[in-house]
Amino acid sequence: MRVLAIADQLIGPEMLTAGLADTPELSADLTIREWAHRDLSALQEDNLIVEQRGPDAVAVPPALFEDIDTFDVVITHFCPIGSEVVAKASRVKAIGVMRGGTENVHPSAAAKGIPVVNAPGRNANAVAEFAVGMILAETRNIARSHFQLRNSDWDRSFANADAIPELAGRHIGLVGLGQIGSRVAQLLTAFDATISYYDPYITEAPYKRFDDLATLASEVDVLSIHSRMTDATARMVSADVIAKMQPHAVLVNTARSGLVDEEALVRALADKRIMGAAIDTFDVEPLPLDSPFLTLNNVTITGHLAGSTIDAMAKTPRIVASRLLATLGDATAG
Repeated sequence: MRVLAIADQLIGPEMLTAGLADTPELSADLTIREWAHRDLSALQEDNLIVEQRGPDAVAVPPALFEDIDTFDVVITHFCPIGSEVVAKASRVKAIGVMRGGTENVHPSAAAKGIPVVNAPGRNANAVAEFAVGMILAETRNIARSHFQLRNSDWDRSFANADAIPELAGRHIGLVGLGQIGSRVAQLLTAFDATISYYDPYITEAPYKRFDDLATLASEVDVLSIHSRMTDATARMVSADVIAKMQPHAVLVNTARSGLVDEEALVRALADKRIMGAAIDTFDVEPLPLDSPFLTLNNVTITGHLAGSTIDAMAKTPRIVASRLLATLGDATAG
C-alpha cells in the first residue's frame, strides 16, 4: 500500500515518520513531502484562508500531488487537498487529516466515495489547559501585569482592580461540552467553580444544562467557547448574546473566531459593558497593527496558540493511523 504524507512546520517529516512507525501497513511504502513555508506565521495564514474559504482557496506546489494517482492513501495536516487533486486521485482509498476537522479536504472526496478521517481530540488537553490559563490570565491580570513590569510600570489600576475574583465559587459557562469543553469542566471543578453548559448535542452531563445560549450568558461570570465551527454555529455568540452578559463577566475564546461576533465583542469591551475577554483566534490573522483589540485595556490576546503543543502534534499521526486502518479494514470487509 503506497502512502503519501504531507508534512509541514507543525508536524514535520521526523514526527510523521515516528508517528507512523508502529503501523507497518502505512509506513512500509511511505513517501513524505513537505508543504514548506517561510515560517509558522505564514503556515497559519494559509490555514486560516483554507478554514474560511475552503481547500481550493490556497494553491499548493504541484509537485506535492503530481503523481497522486499512484497512491492508495493520503495523509495531511494543514496542507489542503483541493478539487483538482481529488479528481486525479483515481487510486486513493482513504484520506487521513491530522486535525480535529476535515475542512482542508474538498467535499468532492466524499462524493467520490473516498473516506476522510480526522484526529478528534488530538489537541483537546492542550486547548483545555490553555483555556483555563486564559481565564486566569484575564481575571487575575497576569499578562498585562507582566507587560507593564517589562516596561518599568508598577501601575495596578487594572480594569477589574476593584473586583478581582477567585475561581472558587464562580459560575463558569461552557459553550460546547465535547472533548475540549468536558476537559475544561474537569479542570475548573478542581478550582471549586460551578459549571454550566450549552450544547444541543450533549443532553446528559454532571453539570447544569442550558437550552438557550443567551440565558447561559446572562447568568455566568465567565463564558468560555468550545464549539465546533459550522454553518449552524457561525457567530453563535452574537451581539444579542454578548449584550446579555453581566458587567463583571469575562468572555474567553480559544476555539474558532467565527463563533463570536468580533465587532460586537470589541464594542462591548470598549464600552465597558463586560469586564474583559481573553481571545486566541481572530477573524484576520496575524492580528493587524490597527486592530481595535490592541487599543483595549480589558482584553488578553494571544496568537492562535491554544492547540500547538509538542505533545498534541506528536500523537496526532498515531491517532490518524489507527482510524485509517479501521476505515481501510471496513472497506476491505465490505
